[in-house]
Amino acid sequence: MNEDIYILAIESSCDETAASVVKNGREVLSNVIFSQIALHQVYGGVVPEIASRKHIEKINQVITEALTQAGMTLREITAVAVTYGPGLVGPLLVGVSAAKAICFAAQLPLIGIHHIEGHINANYIENKDLQPPFLALVVSGGHTHLVIVKDYGVYEIIGQTRDDAAGEAFDKVARAIGLGYPGGPKIDRLSREGNPNAIHFPRAKIEEAVYDFSFSGLKSAVLNYLNGCEMKGETINRADVAASFQKAVIDVLVAHGVEAAQAYGFRKFAIAGGVASNSALRGAFAEACKERGIAFYYPSPIFCTDNAAMIGAAAYYEYRKGRRSGLDLNAVPNLKLGER
Repeated sequence: MNEDIYILAIESSCDETAASVVKNGREVLSNVIFSQIALHQVYGGVVPEIASRKHIEKINQVITEALTQAGMTLREITAVAVTYGPGLVGPLLVGVSAAKAICFAAQLPLIGIHHIEGHINANYIENKDLQPPFLALVVSGGHTHLVIVKDYGVYEIIGQTRDDAAGEAFDKVARAIGLGYPGGPKIDRLSREGNPNAIHFPRAKIEEAVYDFSFSGLKSAVLNYLNGCEMKGETINRADVAASFQKAVIDVLVAHGVEAAQAYGFRKFAIAGGVASNSALRGAFAEACKERGIAFYYPSPIFCTDNAAMIGAAAYYEYRKGRRSGLDLNAVPNLKLGER
């Protein structure tokens, strides 16, 4: 297969309406994202019904703009890819419906893509030398997965959160200290002003599953600390709380990641997902991997948060394998990584 492959990709799993045109899996010709953060900030989190309505309003505009920026028409597109899970069912349905309509009207192949698979594949966009096998850590608002990438589209989960995802813990702690939504970027910024060793918060370790994660205890410890300070009338240094909390999360993520890489013999390690844009996490992984002789990969922040370019990258390898989805493709909000 020597001809160039152009994927029109659509992502609408949560609160970003996104479309992209990706050439041969690693060259992004356009990457259009409409973010709804401002709409949901007043509620302290994403409201699914509001998100769904805004996706309906913006989806056609975003797709048209992606094609325009790429300088292409549907006649030049090879296939259409869309996130069909996991995510919020209403937003997912908007993207899936749009993709199926385009494929039916333009007689194009349809490829349904797993959202987490997209995040992992975001690493291929800027790291042209990265190829499987390698170990990947996916950290986002809804997921914390340690994944062996055996081949393109072939994954084995060796660790995952037992309760809160890392990004979810960031959002909840940010809300508790009055930072608001979205919590991750705000805690990252505030932490630079604080002392990460000012307060000791717990680092969970699960004996029977050493690569699994748990952040609910850490979140509770932060809330208990805040309540204790209020009851005693003590001043709360928000920057110290943010920095100490963030360090506790990062310590666990880095320890699990590098321990697993060494145990399984991987010399390549990648991070992905919204939390992967955290500057302290990137720095800690870069240092830990360098000390152990492990090559460290990560996407630019624009490819860490939800975007359609990562979906187009994943779809390229699925297309090369001959995998296609039917027009009966449906949204699967609880889709597991590796399921088809």
